Amino acid sequence: MFAIIKTGGKQYRVAKDDVIVVEKLDGKAGDKVSFGEVLMVADGDKVTLGAPTIANAKVSGELVETAKGEKVLVFKKKRRSTYRRKRGHRQLESTVRITALPS
Repeated sequence: MFAIIKTGGKQYRVAKDDVIVVEKLDGKAGDKVSFGEVLMVADGDKVTLGAPTIANAKVSGELVETAKGEKVLVFKKKRRSTYRRKRGHRQLESTVRITALPS
């Protein structure tokens, strides 16, 4: 059994006890989170599609940690003009363990 959820502008395929990394969510480690935008639920041959989401379906999870991710480099260059700029940042990410799927 798995579900497709949407959070932070991205879609994730999740199953029970999966650990996923999503964009920063509010809360501390150990807090419960729920994802209300469930796009699809599949249980064997039984598939439920939303239009665009499934009404009253929620995926529950537990917030494991919030930390900075890998560094993203932004490099700008213009040819033949000695113009170069190198910058970067580290995005905040949350790690979530999925605890329950809609049935």
